[in-house]
Amino acid sequence: MLAFELLLQGLVQGSIYALIAVGLTLVYGLLRILHVAHAGLFTLGGYIGVIVTNATGSLLLALLVAMPAMGLLGIGIYRTCYQPLLSRPPYVALIASIGLFIMMEELFRLIFGPYGLSFTAPPLQDPVAVFGVNLKEAELATMIGALVLIGGLALLTLRTRIGTASRATVTDPKMAEAFGVNIGRIRDINFFVGSALAAAAGVMVALLNNLVEPTMGSVPSYKALAIIVLGGLGDLRGTLIAALALGVIEAYGTIYLGNLLDRDAIAFAFLIAVLMLRPQGLFGKG
Repeated sequence: MLAFELLLQGLVQGSIYALIAVGLTLVYGLLRILHVAHAGLFTLGGYIGVIVTNATGSLLLALLVAMPAMGLLGIGIYRTCYQPLLSRPPYVALIASIGLFIMMEELFRLIFGPYGLSFTAPPLQDPVAVFGVNLKEAELATMIGALVLIGGLALLTLRTRIGTASRATVTDPKMAEAFGVNIGRIRDINFFVGSALAAAAGVMVALLNNLVEPTMGSVPSYKALAIIVLGGLGDLRGTLIAALALGVIEAYGTIYLGNLLDRDAIAFAFLIAVLMLRPQGLFGKG
């Protein structure tokens, strides 16, 4: 029973990692840019979720506000920060992204305070039994919400003209443009979708921890960057599998290796070990 409980806890955490890392994968696939500032959108989404829920009592409304707001902000970041740098070497955009993330953290500290925000009446805190294991409603909602959002992304990618155009742009941008694909619009859509998913993850983490703080995105950002490398840069399927695997490894490792390493150290030790054996990632080409 303990093993199954740890599996569920790992899948909850892995769902959060997946929502964050998918956005990074979408951006990297199109632009070959490591979008570190993505973690700032994750944190701001959490703040919006707490503020809107406290004001209205509706977590659903908080999600409906946070996701499109962060989607539009993601497009703004692309157009103002990345688009002017596309002709430069990739490390220039990476440096700009790191600087933007640091600036966002400081702004959060100035605007919202250094100690974070919490829900005045945390929603979805009642226990619910899942195959004999007790979870909080928030944990179950996180898994279901992540499944719905990632399933929606899969349908968008595989079953729509936008998804076809996006995949064509990733494969060969010049050829896609020659066939009439609007590259700028596809990039906007990918930034919107990825940023909206990060906002959803931020709201879910705020719900699970009952806390949003200025540095909330720091550790998840590092893990998400490692996850997209582990999954094979630009590979959505690999990213999802790597995120869920990392969550499960963390859950089991905390119990069985907790006396030697903390949760984050276990995660990075696993990532380093896998990348030493397979540096191109799980599904990347050698």
